[in-house]
Amino acid sequence: MTRLSVNVNKVATLRNTRNSGIPSVVKAARLALQAGAHGITVHPRPDQRHIRPHDVHDIAELLEREFPEAEYNIEGNPFPEYLALVQAVSPCQCTLVPDAPDAFTSNQGWNLIAQGARLRPLIEILKQHCDRVSLFLDPDPQQVRLAAELGADRIELYTEPYAAAHARGEGAKQLPRYVAAAELARDLGLGVNAGHDLNLDNLPDLVRAIPFLAEVSIGHALIADALEFGLAETVRRYLAALRL
Repeated sequence: MTRLSVNVNKVATLRNTRNSGIPSVVKAARLALQAGAHGITVHPRPDQRHIRPHDVHDIAELLEREFPEAEYNIEGNPFPEYLALVQAVSPCQCTLVPDAPDAFTSNQGWNLIAQGARLRPLIEILKQHCDRVSLFLDPDPQQVRLAAELGADRIELYTEPYAAAHARGEGAKQLPRYVAAAELARDLGLGVNAGHDLNLDNLPDLVRAIPFLAEVSIGHALIADALEFGLAETVRRYLAALRL
């Protein structure tokens, strides 16, 4: 079964509009894991717009204390601040994302032709502090091959184009690109994750098309659905969608 990692960034975004600490990122992570989520994802940025350094440490402590089998996935562009956090908490997975400091949200995969030389030594450093390194990629065969050459352990397919097409009733037109990239990654010995704009509607088709998908990281839609269903019930619904 594809594993579910719940991204709690949006909980931190709401919390940061006040100084009361409400809602609690740690409580949200605990609820998600108690409901059956396999892990927690955070994406700290240098501007601390949502996840802040203390959140990274607080969740690490939660997982070590209460959920030692859960995965901790820390996403981010490997700026010095990101590297320092990874070195401090040693997460299960480091997912490198090419978001610029002023980016609204992640909006593309790595261009490894241009950035590979920068990433290669960073991947080697990160492997000393996490179990595996994943690179956020568009479903482009050339980029998948380069990810393997750079020493990545996994790729995370950037699924916004698929999600947008699915919302128009055209998801089937995008799926072959994702399937081809995922199969190539598997053949090269890479694990395959996916994330960005995945939701209860588009997730089942993706998992059916890529049954060996290792993990999905979902935040925005899942937290939005939690406003209607509650967080624990929402996690259960996403887990059910992954089993379809």
